[in-house]
Amino acid sequence: MTTKYISALGLDVGRKRIGIAGCDRTGLIATGITTLERTSFERDVAQILNLVNERQVQLLVVGLPYSMDGSLGFQARQVQKFANRLSKALQLPIEYVDERLTSFQAEQLLIAENRSPSRHKGLIDRKAAAIILQQWLDSKRAIIHSSEIALEY
Repeated sequence: MTTKYISALGLDVGRKRIGIAGCDRTGLIATGITTLERTSFERDVAQILNLVNERQVQLLVVGLPYSMDGSLGFQARQVQKFANRLSKALQLPIEYVDERLTSFQAEQLLIAENRSPSRHKGLIDRKAAAIILQQWLDSKRAIIHSSEIALEY
């Protein structure tokens, strides 16, 4: 079995900030990298492009904020619009992950670390991006594992 290296960026796209996470080369662990303060699309692309080149990124994984009933609301459509433009600008494929409750999970992690969520908005965005990317990595691993099991029979 050959080991396939993966390099993906996880993005938690908000109106004011973009939390960014990356993964180790084995695709096992996602960690927060940085949080971008959004200014213009061109500047956002330039900053993300630096990370893409530095980390040899092959794929963007974007959290999609579905409504609690599973529908795509206004914010989800805004994220899709941004992500599609970003994907074209960077010439990278994109995959979406349901990001419902990831910011809440990130806030809970901060609270567990005795940090104030209201004082650490950028850190919440970064942690949320890591949760989004980790969900995607875990789902890919589950698919690969189940196909390997199927091949054994």
